[in-house]
Amino acid sequence: MLALLGSIGWEVLDRIRFGSDFAVSPHGLGIALGYMAGSYVFIAEARKRGISDERSGSLVLWALVGAIVGARAFYVLAHFGEPGLETFGDALAVWKGGISLIGGIFGSIIFTFPVLRKHEIPFLRAMDPAVIGIGLGIIIGRIGDLIIGDHLGKPTSWLLAFRYEGGDPSGYACGFAGVCRATLFGGQFQELTRGAARLHAASGAPVAEGVGVHQTALYDLGSTILLVLLLLYLNGRRHHIGALTLTFGAWYGTVRIVTDFLRVDKRFFGLTGSQWASVMVLGICLATVAWFMMHRKRPVGASDAPAPAPLTPG
Repeated sequence: MLALLGSIGWEVLDRIRFGSDFAVSPHGLGIALGYMAGSYVFIAEARKRGISDERSGSLVLWALVGAIVGARAFYVLAHFGEPGLETFGDALAVWKGGISLIGGIFGSIIFTFPVLRKHEIPFLRAMDPAVIGIGLGIIIGRIGDLIIGDHLGKPTSWLLAFRYEGGDPSGYACGFAGVCRATLFGGQFQELTRGAARLHAASGAPVAEGVGVHQTALYDLGSTILLVLLLLYLNGRRHHIGALTLTFGAWYGTVRIVTDFLRVDKRFFGLTGSQWASVMVLGICLATVAWFMMHRKRPVGASDAPAPAPLTPG
């Protein structure tokens, strides 16, 4: 009873239905709204840094293409061979679900880099406003994840354990007996019922049990809200070009390394694909900070523009 009182839960909603023939996924809606909101913020902030709306619009378009390609490609690379993802046709069936946030960010960077080179826009000058928009987009997108019950982790009974209260959580098949089951990597499987969650080995032997599971999307949401507030604070102060980008990369990479240990996901040498990518990002950020410290320059203002010359009499 104490565990139930120290947990949270809601009935998940996999589709918002309009009549009998039309339905919208809260997950897809969250991603779309998040991208649009993030793009608006990026264009507004890029304008302050001397990047025209035309150039920003081009970057937003290519970032969208890269995000779609990268999000699916990264997920397929990390999960190929699992049930439902065993053939080339399965890899192309993005409508069946299965995308990676970090893969989407990497894809956006890869696809927009040629545009930056073509128009001679410094990479960090463009990334500083972009990470504010990315952070906002993540916040909105995670709300969609929470609505559909996505990114459910290992069983737990701690204060913020997510308790199943009905509906069809993402990735789970729910039966009439009120048991929802997800088949995991290596033949493991996890079952959710009202008031209990159990993780089993491929043999059926119990591995872990709790009143609910870790809701890693909720942890990511809370962390990213704090991150965006920090980015907005830094954005209003004098800072080196790239400071916002490095802050975002170091913070978000560290959080993903930690929270992915709570996920039930495929692992490579003990870490998930997202963790390995985050380790690389964190290493790059720390190395770049070290380089900046050895080549210190005067910080610039939030607009990244030189200060106007002082007025003189005459």
